[in-house]
Amino acid sequence: MEQTWRWFGPDDSVTLEHVKQAGATGIVSALHHMNQGRAWPEDEVLKRKKIIEDAGLRWSVVESIAVHEDIKTRTGDFRNLIDQYKGSIRAVARAGVKTICYNFMAITDWTRTDLHYRLPTGGLALRFDWTDIATYDLFILRRPGAEADHPEARRKAAEARFATMSDSDKANLEKLMIDWLPAREFVYDRAGFQKMLDIYKDMGTEGLRDHMIQFVREVAETAAEEGARICIHPDDPSFPIFGMPRVMSTAADARALLEAVPNPASGLTYCTGAFGSNRDNDMPAMAREFGPRIHFAHLRNVTIEDDGSFYEADHLDGSTDMLACVAALMAEEDRRRAEGREDAEIPMRPDHGHLLVDDIESVKKGAKINPGYSCIGRLKGLAELRGVMRTVEAFRHGKLS
Repeated sequence: MEQTWRWFGPDDSVTLEHVKQAGATGIVSALHHMNQGRAWPEDEVLKRKKIIEDAGLRWSVVESIAVHEDIKTRTGDFRNLIDQYKGSIRAVARAGVKTICYNFMAITDWTRTDLHYRLPTGGLALRFDWTDIATYDLFILRRPGAEADHPEARRKAAEARFATMSDSDKANLEKLMIDWLPAREFVYDRAGFQKMLDIYKDMGTEGLRDHMIQFVREVAETAAEEGARICIHPDDPSFPIFGMPRVMSTAADARALLEAVPNPASGLTYCTGAFGSNRDNDMPAMAREFGPRIHFAHLRNVTIEDDGSFYEADHLDGSTDMLACVAALMAEEDRRRAEGREDAEIPMRPDHGHLLVDDIESVKKGAKINPGYSCIGRLKGLAELRGVMRTVEAFRHGKLS
């Protein structure tokens, strides 16, 4: 697999020189400064590509070209927005960046309730806690009908937690729910968030799925014309929160999209952390089933707790058998080579990493490090994954007994 690294552009605290030292050869990036709804200008794409190549690296994957909410709801100026999206696909493909990641999550992107969850090692991880979700849902947002989405034990735990929270605690939790993500153009206040929830509630899961299929069918044709590939990222977490519909959370969801849009230019971002947050997903089995349509891999692990809460674990630990996942992806690469596919090598990035060592001290001193995207934690994760890849390769060639 091609070893890649997510880079948020020239303002990223992790430099391209750091990326080279980590051993990655490919960059995963996007034009985060460009507004949604406007096609990326080719000169801006080429400018970013030159910065990356001047550092001795390759721009391997675009992550992401964001999908405007009006496209997901098929309201407002969605027709023009889709045309602009196609323009961005053309711009990056003609610049030689052929793999494009996107997601179709309603309203929010990935959701966590704690960005500095302390591990026994002293490192800091990202965490999703169901009690925090219920606390916000029931007692801060006060979403109509929320009680039905939370079992009694969780409701009681949330009530007890809310009773101990200061105004600052409540504000911090709300920020984590609706207004914190890096490289995000739109943020919501509480009323705006509830308004969007109401829109998606009326639409429902099958309505959102239909909109997704219509969108993917159309933009996949553009990607195919340009020799590019689009790859949808799963919902994160891969189960409903705040009553939002989810359409890319399970193997059945992935299967439904791939069957509805058989165009090989449309595929998956195989994210072991996002899909893996749903304990019903068998990640090695999904790699084997969907292998021919996996265009990009995010390798990350989570430890799922009894109530479904989870935290981001070391890359080789947690609830997902990462070794089996890597072996399945490498077997798919071999299959592609035998088939003669040009995209035999799957780009992979270590998805998130713990806050470790000097990065912890830097954050304490006020440094801005995108949550999950610290240098040292991802360097460690990439090194571990590289070791697995080398070992799998050695076994496959009989170099180890």
